[in-house]
Amino acid sequence: MKNLLLIAVFFTGIFTTTAQIASEEGATITVTVDKLKNNNGQVLFALYTESTFMKTDPVKATSSKIEGNKVKVTFTNVPKGEYAIISIHDENNNGQMDFDEGRMPLEDYGTSNNPMSYGPPEFGPSKFTVSDTDVNLKIVL
Repeated sequence: MKNLLLIAVFFTGIFTTTAQIASEEGATITVTVDKLKNNNGQVLFALYTESTFMKTDPVKATSSKIEGNKVKVTFTNVPKGEYAIISIHDENNNGQMDFDEGRMPLEDYGTSNNPMSYGPPEFGPSKFTVSDTDVNLKIVL
């Protein structure tokens, strides 16, 4: 009887440990932006959930120097869920999007799924799902 109890505890421990490792690893999201109008500055990327979209700090953020009018970045260890990415061509390298006096963007931007929009980005049209497989996206600015 003791042996059965020890075996049960042992196998429960193995499955619990394996489940934790799998959930901690998460997926990889690779984002490509090409056909940029120039190589000035950098491209900024922000990964959001619906509850954080343009309201708080992103879940993850990164940037990339532009080479050959193209950039490619990777977000690693992203848990399963729904996300959206906003990308900005920060031409003057000041780390933010610049606007004119009328609040119109002076720098190109885009979101995941490349929805056509004449206002600020929205989560719904930009969202994508992260599951068990890695995600590859192309954003057009």
